[in-house]
Amino acid sequence: MTHNSQKREVETASSLNERLGLSFSNFALLTRALTHRSYANEHQDGSEDNERLEYLGDAVLDFIVAEWAYRHFLELPEGDLTKIRAHLVRNENLARFAQQIDLGGALRLGRGEKTTGGNHRESVLGSAFEALLGAIYLDSNFEKVRKFVLPFVDPSLETILEEINDPKSQLQEETQAVKLGSPVYRVISTSGPDHARTYEVEVEIAGEVKGRGTGSSKANAEREAARDALKKM
Repeated sequence: MTHNSQKREVETASSLNERLGLSFSNFALLTRALTHRSYANEHQDGSEDNERLEYLGDAVLDFIVAEWAYRHFLELPEGDLTKIRAHLVRNENLARFAQQIDLGGALRLGRGEKTTGGNHRESVLGSAFEALLGAIYLDSNFEKVRKFVLPFVDPSLETILEEINDPKSQLQEETQAVKLGSPVYRVISTSGPDHARTYEVEVEIAGEVKGRGTGSSKANAEREAARDALKKM
């Protein structure tokens, strides 16, 4: 690696540090949080990947979101609180949080990962967001992580109950829990006049059709397909 490329990467991490107001005292922690395994494998310069920080950040995030749900939904039973936590910390949402702060633009990726769009990939972004939380925790304290996380979580306060009872959300959580990936919805037929269209949708999980549904809109048909898949699962 050339000196110039090293300098550019330090400036990228430094810019993120300043832009987000993180004020890292141990800058090596932030650099590690931004280092994907593909980069560490390609560069024999002692660079550590972010996977251990991801593990720590995942645990800290789980507690923060669990506490948030506990304090905001005083009448909900444990099962519903667990659903809220599981919904908010799923990788799809973490990747969205990472996109909001342009975390992908600061990641250190290997050449192959970079050329295939790794800095936009949900799995990479979600993991990097957790690693960043782990780094903040080690560099500072739990309270600083909580203050960083809550602005991402608070906007869900008005919609989260509806979201966790949505069959599409439930199916997504079920399939991710057993490592089957995200459900894929496909319109297989439409019928009726334009003002009274009926859609038929099927949902695939791991390449297999698991449910079908019909509705007066694509969204309604997808919900029915998800409900059908949940019954069969």
